[in-house]
Amino acid sequence: MRVALHTKVRADRVTEYEAAHREVPAELTDAIRAAGATSWTNWRWGSPRVSEVERGGGTDLFHVLECEDYARLLAELEALPVNVAWQARMAELLDVVHDYSGDGADAGLPVVWELP
Repeated sequence: MRVALHTKVRADRVTEYEAAHREVPAELTDAIRAAGATSWTNWRWGSPRVSEVERGGGTDLFHVLECEDYARLLAELEALPVNVAWQARMAELLDVVHDYSGDGADAGLPVVWELP
């Protein structure tokens, strides 16, 4: 299944957020794959008319991941120590965080249209 998510980085923490993602622990990426994800990409976006931060890519983050079962992926990762540590780090950088709770499985962006 494909899941799209929206999170938001704090405007004053964009540089730190990007730096963190250049050093995602291998233990975490291995755990994400083991939980059923086959891909995960995130983008940063914002309007070029708003501010310097926005012109540099903005604070809205959009994620698209492919996985076998998103609810299972979240359940397997939620209490995993490497993910708990990563989410604590991200909580310092984000205004809108990725929800790893049981309710998080329903937090994906709804599909409006797909190329037939």
